[in-house]
Amino acid sequence: MPQHYPFSAVVGSDDMALALILTAVSPSVGGVLIRGEKGTAKSTMVRALTGVLPPIDVVAGDRFSSAPTDRGSETPDGRIPADAPVEERPVRLVELPIGVSEDRITGSLHLESALSDGVTVFEPGLLARAHRGLLYVDEVNLLHDHVVDLLLDAAAMGRVTVERDGVSVDHAARFVLIGTMNPEEGELRPQLLDRFGLTVEVSAPRDPELRAEVVRRRIAFESDPTGFAAAFAADEAALADRIVAARELVARVPMSPWALSTIARVCAGFDVDGMRADIVTARTAAAHAAWQGRARITREDIRVAARMALPHRRRRAPFDAPGLDEDLLEKLLGDDDEPDPEPDGDPDTESTDHAETSDGQPSTDGAPEADAPRDADTADAAAPSAADDTRIGPGTDAHPDTELDTDRGTEESDTRTNATAPQRPDAEQGPDTVEEADPGDAAGAPGGVPPGTVASAADPYRTRLLSVAGTGHGAAGRRSRALTSSGRRIGSGDFTGSDLHLPATIRAAARWQAGRGRTGDRLGGRLLLAPEDLRSAVREGRESNLVLFCVDASGSMAARTRMEQVKTAILSLLLDAYRRRDTVGLVTFRGSGAQVALPPTSSVDIAATRLAELPAGGRTPLAEGLLATAEVLRIERVRDPRRRPLVVVVTDGRATHGPDALARSRAAAAGLASRGTTSVVVDCETGRFRMGLAVELAAQLGAEHVPLGEVTAEGLTDTVRARTHSRSPRNEVA
Repeated sequence: MPQHYPFSAVVGSDDMALALILTAVSPSVGGVLIRGEKGTAKSTMVRALTGVLPPIDVVAGDRFSSAPTDRGSETPDGRIPADAPVEERPVRLVELPIGVSEDRITGSLHLESALSDGVTVFEPGLLARAHRGLLYVDEVNLLHDHVVDLLLDAAAMGRVTVERDGVSVDHAARFVLIGTMNPEEGELRPQLLDRFGLTVEVSAPRDPELRAEVVRRRIAFESDPTGFAAAFAADEAALADRIVAARELVARVPMSPWALSTIARVCAGFDVDGMRADIVTARTAAAHAAWQGRARITREDIRVAARMALPHRRRRAPFDAPGLDEDLLEKLLGDDDEPDPEPDGDPDTESTDHAETSDGQPSTDGAPEADAPRDADTADAAAPSAADDTRIGPGTDAHPDTELDTDRGTEESDTRTNATAPQRPDAEQGPDTVEEADPGDAAGAPGGVPPGTVASAADPYRTRLLSVAGTGHGAAGRRSRALTSSGRRIGSGDFTGSDLHLPATIRAAARWQAGRGRTGDRLGGRLLLAPEDLRSAVREGRESNLVLFCVDASGSMAARTRMEQVKTAILSLLLDAYRRRDTVGLVTFRGSGAQVALPPTSSVDIAATRLAELPAGGRTPLAEGLLATAEVLRIERVRDPRRRPLVVVVTDGRATHGPDALARSRAAAAGLASRGTTSVVVDCETGRFRMGLAVELAAQLGAEHVPLGEVTAEGLTDTVRARTHSRSPRNEVA
């Protein structure tokens, strides 16, 4: 029974198939990131790729997949004999689980040998197993930060270094990194994103006939896997042969001055960071030319390479969507004729059999031609539209204990956005400013805003840190204090199956040695261990939280520029939540009720999009908003009890909908406070005459009160300085 669905039997995923094939032709391209909605055969096609890859030669019995050319070199197991036998085996596909521990990735001390025999033996990890093969991470955007750091080191150096638990070894780890992800569940760290050579966007086909064919083939495979695989055996063999031929040809594809100049012009035109984009584009163009059976790079090869190598590398503002401007790409490619090949070139290498015919090639379902028409629904890069302006792009991580983002990826954006960050709202209000009336309070009141008004946000800015009180036990992140799997070691506890605390284990076992019959002098004899002696390290770090926004979108919030300021503040907090690996949700209230605009999700860009579309106007159903927030918290507590919530209520504190609106809002606030949830009230009231209702709401919630102008890190600093200055001894004497 075949283990995987045949590669050539996958329907409607041409871009994904081509990207995987080009990486197989030239592993130096650097791997593939596949982005797309769920149910689009991402994992199916990746697992099927090993079925069409040619086998590799390895040193027989070597745990590190050493090549025959490595004989005579050193590995953690010792020197490989010069006459070591060689064997052939298939390329491995090693899957990296989301919750994998650090010792399973890089390898660690073999505990049984160390504790029982006193011998230091290195146990290789998954990266050693993936050497000269494929390393596949499904839902790669959900990896913990410490796992991402290990992958970055290995991908950059091509080696794994282990310095832990008395083990000091290193070994080769060169692999093709393949990741799949659903963008709705969050984005990747930019450092890891840049390590993927190519990226493609996939979506389910919209053609009914194509969708029917997908279902038909899947049912046929599940009914008779062996017969289904046999039906595609010829296509699989032809595809494997074509990959082998392309691998042999790619080394003979020259990088002409014209090709280099065109690639450099395209990369510079899209303002990409660094030189990796140029290198990857050149390698991909050469691989595509070899795949098409050509011994020279054409404009079409560069076009295909740019569409896959540049979308995730171009410089973007924090909330810009990924993608390429197709018109700009065509302009940068130019329309001049391609130079003729050298007359003394080898005619055998100029064959265009694969490019002009389908002979020896599997069905177009699995091996697409680059110049075939592309389905608009599966295009891997689309020009950004105006609606994309509010989508969040890859950010960088702030240090968990500081408010300053110093990663390279955010220095420029922080400098740019801080220069244009909105001033404190009360500073912008003129002396004649009067708080505008809620349109629901008095029909036709001056300054009233029609219900449904949509305001846009300004550029986001760096915000102050909002965190949950106490110490939690949630997933590793960058916001609140917690006991996590990573961080500084502060003690030991019962053994959890990983992160063994060796000194604590020895101390726990030491007092029982005499009773267990250990003999010999103080320095002799073997340490006698029992399962109850094992201890795991207890580490304190930072956790991610559920940041749930409860946003007042009533008419009083829509007055003049207030909603723009509010949206800018929320957008800035969303960007901060993205950098700290939080889950976010959005509850809004206006008119006569509240709605969950966005259930809790890791996709901050979707939250930014929903925020941009948020209308304002009508009365203020504050009680309904707080009750809806409490219900979301109840559901999420059942779904993920370890993730602690942080509620951010953005309002001016008014309550104008329904009878006894103010009393009902107080009761709802008291109910929310009884849950012990950490809350923050962002006070949006501005102007000279203030009612102070948001301050009262914060007291009822037991929440921190933050004026809108103090959401920014700069605004908070200015306020603290002003208060400190006003309380200084000099001012008191004066």
